[in-house]
Amino acid sequence: MTPWAVLVLAVGTYALRMAGPLSHGRFEPSERARRMLTVSATVLLFALVATSAVADGQSLAGWARPAGVLVGGALALRRAPFLAAVVAAAATTAVLRWFGVS
Repeated sequence: MTPWAVLVLAVGTYALRMAGPLSHGRFEPSERARRMLTVSATVLLFALVATSAVADGQSLAGWARPAGVLVGGALALRRAPFLAAVVAAAATTAVLRWFGVS
């Protein structure tokens, strides 16, 4: 990457990060817009988790990883501690891989 491209990206990043604090108090989104932003953030996070759980580059990740993610997600829905959900998800994936499930 050329130094000019790095400079342009750095200036753009700085401008975007400063836009929030500079516009604070000058712009008040509607209640519907706030709700849509909350829902869109949740949907985006779910899509990232689903894509990471199912795909491994250009191929499918197998069955062990999605099973681990499902176990972790189920524990998170039941309000289990974060560390317990992560350990259970990793253990599920590890045990399934140990038994030959890819």
